Amino acid sequence: MDKVGKVSWKRFEKFLLLIGCEFKGQEGSHRKYKKAGLLRPIIIPCDEQLPQFIISNNLRTLEISKEDFVNLIKNL
Repeated sequence: MDKVGKVSWKRFEKFLLLIGCEFKGQEGSHRKYKKAGLLRPIIIPCDEQLPQFIISNNLRTLEISKEDFVNLIKNL
């Protein structure tokens, strides 16, 4: 699976909270999340639809495959 499809930042935020990330704050239009065991924070912009590269980079940081992401996000 190469493309994840369009995902709003609110839906992606629900996904992050579901997998155990914690909201840490917001600077301008960017929201920051942390999760135990991650070296980097997860940063998402508050855009209507998240660009594909933002989703892919954050999934790589979280070490979650695109297939697992699609399966989890279907239930949100």
